[in-house]
Amino acid sequence: MKKPLLQLALDAFDLPSALSPLQNAAQYIDIIEVGTVLCLSEGMQAVRVIRSLFPEKTILADVRIAEAGGIIARMAFEAGADWVSVVSGAAPSTAEVVYGVAQEFGGEVQIELSDGWTWAQAKHWRSIGIDQAIIHRSRDAEALGNLSWSAPELAKISRLSDMGYRVTVTGGVGIDDIKTFAGIPVYIFISGRAICNAADPAGMASAFQEEISRVYS
Repeated sequence: MKKPLLQLALDAFDLPSALSPLQNAAQYIDIIEVGTVLCLSEGMQAVRVIRSLFPEKTILADVRIAEAGGIIARMAFEAGADWVSVVSGAAPSTAEVVYGVAQEFGGEVQIELSDGWTWAQAKHWRSIGIDQAIIHRSRDAEALGNLSWSAPELAKISRLSDMGYRVTVTGGVGIDDIKTFAGIPVYIFISGRAICNAADPAGMASAFQEEISRVYS
């Protein structure tokens, strides 16, 4: 099974706060996520700056498109994003338009699987060509203090993979969580606060990579 990638989520309110941990940890990061908060606070300038600093990295603009898909996707790709995100509650036509724009730029689309998505929707997204999905730990379970991943959630990842999706896992993922996914076809693990708020972001990112390699060896 292929070793999953590590994505750093930058959800700071300003670029300096985002760039400090990023520059420290970048050598251990596969994908840079310009998070939703950062996109809203700094606009596509955040994508432009990070692209200029890290031309070799894959960059996700986590714009979570719900409508005006063609406009927002084009803004993100023109700013230098490689990938954009679309929420699962968006109309089918929105996902189709965003995918079309992504094709123009040689980019990709991730479907953010919010509460209430269906397998019929998943089948439709695959039918139009989208093959990346982001799955969250249950928000309700997190709110109740249950920080483990349930068997049904792990089964969803496997089922999505069987449909042809590359699945990203997010939701407070810590190093100790990685072993939970042994044998599960995860494409990307996302870490945000665990790396950004660490005293040594590079050391923490390196530790994530080591644990991912150990579990998926």
